Amino acid sequence: MFLEQLINGITLGSIYAIVALGYTLVFGVLDIINMAHGEIFMIGAFVSMLIVSKAGAPLPVAFLGAIVVTSAMGLLLERFALRPLRGRPGASHLASLISTIGVSILLENVAHKIFGSGNHLFETSFAEISFTIGPVTVYLVQVVILLISLLLMAGLAIWLSRTRSGKALRAAAENLETAGLLGVDTNRMITATVVIASAMGGVAGVLVGMAFNYINNQIGLSMGLKGLAIIIFGGMGSVYGAMAGGLILGLSETFVVAYGSSGYRDAIAFVAIIVILLIKPQGLFGQTPADARR
Repeated sequence: MFLEQLINGITLGSIYAIVALGYTLVFGVLDIINMAHGEIFMIGAFVSMLIVSKAGAPLPVAFLGAIVVTSAMGLLLERFALRPLRGRPGASHLASLISTIGVSILLENVAHKIFGSGNHLFETSFAEISFTIGPVTVYLVQVVILLISLLLMAGLAIWLSRTRSGKALRAAAENLETAGLLGVDTNRMITATVVIASAMGGVAGVLVGMAFNYINNQIGLSMGLKGLAIIIFGGMGSVYGAMAGGLILGLSETFVVAYGSSGYRDAIAFVAIIVILLIKPQGLFGQTPADARR
């Protein structure tokens, strides 16, 4: 029982981590919270549902379709909702935040118009395949979700630390003006950041469909709020904080449901935020202002 819940929690937490990484990348570079990220994630889930459940195509095609569509949405978001406001004289610091809220509402209404408010089945051919290891039953879909999440997180970590473009993105996240003076094409890096973050949201949408077997147009709001909770919990702008925060939240929710009450499942995220902010206001992996200046 405990080991099965542990596996469930790690599976759920890995999905949360992927969602939170999208928020973290955009916040780290642009210093804004992309409120449309949850709805981009939701569109990725619907695109993959159409490919898998309606068209009967294999799962890799669903991943590819979700990545292509959500990447294009990220490109449009940066080009038409963020770039016109960036550095514009007289524009409030909150203008970009409000702009992404507008995009979020637009996407949710479009999804409601097209798909309605009900649940849609997300059917995969191996949803019921399981194997037993001693007293523990493990579903193949859990293994696939975990492997994809780990590969994505490891790939992102290696790209950020080992590649020239990843280091350029980290420089842009540290200070856009200084990075520009050092020869980094900051506009290109900002666009790449929003596109990569949106593509990760698309992948997370497919993983959620696989994990829960259904999706609806409200999953963007609920998953988006949890993504925000995780980046505050892990430390604003911290990639490793998003990964750790996602896993901790997933495990917490799973064990609360298993050994407590399912009614407290969503509340645990916000209780965790309050507790961690009381103990460590900058989050688990966040830096204090003094540390950040060193």
